[in-house]
Amino acid sequence: MPKVILEPGKPAEKLTSLPWAEKEAREIAAKFNTQALVGDEATKTTIVNKMTQARIIHLATHGLLDDNRGLGSAIALAPSSTDNGLLTAEEILNLKLNADLVVLSACDTGRGRITGDGVIGLSRSLISAGTPSVIVSLWAVDDNSTSFLMTEFYKNLQQQDKATALRQAMLTTMQKYPQPRNWAAFTLIGESK
Repeated sequence: MPKVILEPGKPAEKLTSLPWAEKEAREIAAKFNTQALVGDEATKTTIVNKMTQARIIHLATHGLLDDNRGLGSAIALAPSSTDNGLLTAEEILNLKLNADLVVLSACDTGRGRITGDGVIGLSRSLISAGTPSVIVSLWAVDDNSTSFLMTEFYKNLQQQDKATALRQAMLTTMQKYPQPRNWAAFTLIGESK
């Protein structure tokens, strides 16, 4: 995980690891017969290269909110010798994505700077980069219940459209984790089919 300044005036801190997010990534990758990129493999350079070729992009990690500028909102990836590991909304704007769906399984990924034109942040950047459908969260989410919800979503997606698959995953998650904070944060932006 990268180091970030969490509070102004304080030194940068390394973000905590997310063991359930790694489990989530591995389980979802297995459903698609592919290999999950986790830990030090999930560098910004590697992920960005894969993103431009992928049909479905699933990022289970930390989301960082910039509600002042919006374009500084970021997804935390593994840092490397050439970058700090933060993929910002501003950088995503410059990508050309062919993915049918991007899922940001992380905190606050649907939030950003509110303007007369809407919310400026990660979701808008992904739509502008060419993705017709994005699943994002509207608040800080729990690692464990999110992992369960996302695994259920992909199980449902094999037989249902994106919106129905997400709704059904929420209903299933609600049975195991009844508090709305554990299942209601995620929303689909864009095309439902």
